[in-house]
Amino acid sequence: MEKQKISIVIPCYCEEEVIPLFYNTLINEVLPLLSEVTFEMIFIDDGSKDGTLKIIKNLSEKDSCIKYLSFSRNFGKEAAIYAGLNYATGDYVALMDVDLQDPPDLLIPMYEALTTEDYDCVATRRTTRQGEPSIRTFFAKIFYRLINKISQTEIVDGARDFRLMKRPMVEAILSVGEYNRFSKGIFEWVGFNTKWIAFENVERVAGKSKWSFWGLFLYSLEGIISFSTAPLAIASVTGFIFFVLSFLAIVVIIIREILWHGSAFGWPSLVCIIFFIGGIQLFCIGILGQYMARTYLETKKRPIYIVKEHN
Repeated sequence: MEKQKISIVIPCYCEEEVIPLFYNTLINEVLPLLSEVTFEMIFIDDGSKDGTLKIIKNLSEKDSCIKYLSFSRNFGKEAAIYAGLNYATGDYVALMDVDLQDPPDLLIPMYEALTTEDYDCVATRRTTRQGEPSIRTFFAKIFYRLINKISQTEIVDGARDFRLMKRPMVEAILSVGEYNRFSKGIFEWVGFNTKWIAFENVERVAGKSKWSFWGLFLYSLEGIISFSTAPLAIASVTGFIFFVLSFLAIVVIIIREILWHGSAFGWPSLVCIIFFIGGIQLFCIGILGQYMARTYLETKKRPIYIVKEHN
């Protein structure tokens, strides 16, 4: 009987320091314990500017299980995830970060759960964020609370991209071919039975995170806009509230003018009100603009990624 295959998708961007550590950990500590299956490792070089691609090529020459894709430029982690899933050929597909913050040894209970229990996916979530800046932890918690209140797609707090999926779920994810991608939301949106494994935060073994606070903020904004239209409703409600307040203010001013005369004067306060209302209008227009911009990008039908070379 032919062995089943697990494809491990590994996005990489400027990770020359950690790739050898990741590979050695996987080969020496994890794969020998899963001898009943075969493996392929798909490294996606997301336009790295260091020696990431060279190291991957050297490993692929020594190990035929290693495949690689190299993008023509940096398209982002979401594009790398989509490309890796698209090229994966395994019966099961795992998605992992190369920095070892996703404990490789969890692959063993993840595979056992898929083969012995009625699940389509085994995903992981962090129970702590020890080692991360406090400000990042604070805003991460705010993000999960906010998006779960305004979106119909529930995203588990602390969810990682690290997961092992059966082929039908992978095909469902690939069928969502939108240009503006937020994988954490897509994983939940496609459904399927998912088992969650919790673990405490693990710090990077080497190198520095490529995610800045601003980058994470934009990524969270992408998730909110991709999976909720609540901001549009907020803009509409805000506009209506200020219309009502403005109407009431006009009535009050008219009454005061009739009773006391001269109470309608006060240019500084008037200018402040104008600027305040103008700011609200620009804020609402900005929300509309974000949705229109993403619609515009989708209509262009640009490829999610471009592969420069692969093996």
